[in-house]
Amino acid sequence: MATVKEEARKLLERLPDEASWDDLMYEIYVRKKIDMGLKAADAGRLIPHEEVKRRLTTQ
Repeated sequence: MATVKEEARKLLERLPDEASWDDLMYEIYVRKKIDMGLKAADAGRLIPHEEVKRRLTTQ
């Protein structure tokens, strides 16, 4: 598994040269949220699809 530093370098390489600090921060934020979601899924902290649909339709 790559280190955070290695992943950050890869992220920077994918950004266009004219990217702003806000663009960089957004990409870091999204990556962090995805990683957190994957860890939650691996730990079994999931909500079944039918439960999500039920919650969204009863609001």
